[in-house]
Amino acid sequence: MYAIVRAGGRQEKVSVGDVLIIDQVAGEPGDAVELTPLMLVDGGAVTTGDKLAKASVKAEIVKPAKGPKITILKYKNKTGYRKRQGHRQHQTQVKVTAIEA
Repeated sequence: MYAIVRAGGRQEKVSVGDVLIIDQVAGEPGDAVELTPLMLVDGGAVTTGDKLAKASVKAEIVKPAKGPKITILKYKNKTGYRKRQGHRQHQTQVKVTAIEA
């Protein structure tokens, strides 16, 4: 059995025991988080739409993480203007503990 869940602005395919990195969620390591299921697949049975009101995907926060370093460079020709900036997105590593239909 696996599920397609909404995590941040993306959709992820998860099954029980998977560890994935999503956008930062509030909580400490060990806390439970519930992810929004968009589709459940159990063998040949696919569940979508209104039947998902009862379904839930539970996960546990493993640890905070950071995304890759992104370098932003701004430059204007002939004026001597240069600006350099970096950014690392805050993320959370979670482990899927249960998928309930």
